[in-house]
Amino acid sequence: MTENICQYKLTVMAHSNVADPPLAFPAFSAVLELFKPVTWFPPMWAFMCGVVSSGAPLASHWLLLLGGVALAGPLVCATSQAVNDWFDRDVDAINEPNRPIPSGRVPGRWGLGIAIVWTAISLVFSTLLGLWVFWAALLGLAMSWAYSAPPLRLKKSGWLGPAAVALSYEGITWFTGAAVMTGGLPSWPILFLAIAYSLGAHGIMTLNDFKAVEGDRQMGIHSLPVQLGVENAALIACTAMALPQIVVIIRLFSWGRPIYAAIIAILVAVQFLLMVRLMRDPRKWAPWYNATGTTLYVSGMLIAAFAVRTLAAGAI
Repeated sequence: MTENICQYKLTVMAHSNVADPPLAFPAFSAVLELFKPVTWFPPMWAFMCGVVSSGAPLASHWLLLLGGVALAGPLVCATSQAVNDWFDRDVDAINEPNRPIPSGRVPGRWGLGIAIVWTAISLVFSTLLGLWVFWAALLGLAMSWAYSAPPLRLKKSGWLGPAAVALSYEGITWFTGAAVMTGGLPSWPILFLAIAYSLGAHGIMTLNDFKAVEGDRQMGIHSLPVQLGVENAALIACTAMALPQIVVIIRLFSWGRPIYAAIIAILVAVQFLLMVRLMRDPRKWAPWYNATGTTLYVSGMLIAAFAVRTLAAGAI
């Protein structure tokens, strides 16, 4: 561990502003890589689920829709990635030394500066979309900093860390999508789905921790795979993903949406089959499950969103 961290510090010094011109900027490609566009899809998908669940006509709200998508992905999610990479630069030097900050392609304290500036831009932009959207963005950004930055650094907890990310990526963005379209506080069925799918996403985030077990263990990050072992962590992840979906199915039946409930039930049944394979070797099959089972999970989110779009706000 000591050798890895020393090597990281030498790498940063070699690429820092000491060697470069004082006003040298990181390349645009390095900043874009820092923002990780591939990670924008989950919150933008949850945002679209919120939009669909609101029942508002898209044609008359298209500017708000585009603004909300930009807020969910290129602004808030990108900010969270920059914040995480800055405060994770030591562990990334062990797990993924080619990332922009540990490799020196985003030199010196540029990573921190980008995270702060993008936080401010995100908050200012959110005010253009309504008061509820601003508060949702503020909460999401606060959780992003709390997840990565000391003294809270929620990611060191295998329980609180995934919960913070799941709530930010799924629940808050679902809420934001509905709030953007309605201009007010979303109805109970929408809030119920946002909360349920946030709870389920805790399992998805736990599976993502399997790729960094060695580095997390060395850096004192107590992810569930580190605390409990990968088999037990995988079992908890599967349970966390399945139970909220089952509750959603039951609730949709009670709301008089049996066809939607049945479709989601089929998706959950297939996920159970995929989980059997996952449990045989969780570290090997976690990326495969994220590409298959998680796809079915988020598909069920959209189906549930369509199911509640016609429900009256105070009818349930």
